[in-house]
Amino acid sequence: MKHSRQNRHDVFKSELVKKAQFSPIFELPLLEPVYFKPANALPFEKVYSKAGSRNWVHFYTHDHIFECVWNNPKRYLPIFKRIAGVITPDFSVYREMPLTMQLWNTYRNRALAFWLQREGVPIIPNVRWGDERTYVFAFEGLPKGGTVAVSTSGVLRSKQDRDYFKQGLAVMIETLRPQTIVNYSRM
Repeated sequence: MKHSRQNRHDVFKSELVKKAQFSPIFELPLLEPVYFKPANALPFEKVYSKAGSRNWVHFYTHDHIFECVWNNPKRYLPIFKRIAGVITPDFSVYREMPLTMQLWNTYRNRALAFWLQREGVPIIPNVRWGDERTYVFAFEGLPKGGTVAVSTSGVLRSKQDRDYFKQGLAVMIETLRPQTIVNYSRM
């Protein structure tokens, strides 16, 4: 039985980056600058029960909870269009992970961010880094001067973790020169 291209599964999610321009080194989708300052943000797992036009959604939670958005983004588009906006997914970038996986998770963040922007959903790019090895791609594809989001959730368990976060934050600020940094954290 012969299958048409339209019936095949897009396991690489190439549809997400259709019409994207890419950064020169790691070919991450380039995002447009944004200048939002959200008043309210709720975790992805509460988006159905507490979604409102004033709320933004964030993904500062365990990856397995929002992996479904990567697997089937079109399913969630209607709800993302009904809320104020999306702080883009925070796929884990742990220092203990192989660097390739950290790059892959950064790509997934940017691909979904680009797609959401293309679909007209207001976004704030989430920025995540591991150690200094990740700086070459962690900030690539992000616009300079706009709004970005960070979170310390799950990354400040030890003094070494705090040092890596502070060092990466300084590099991010120097590299992107954001106008606004949204910090979604318990601290």
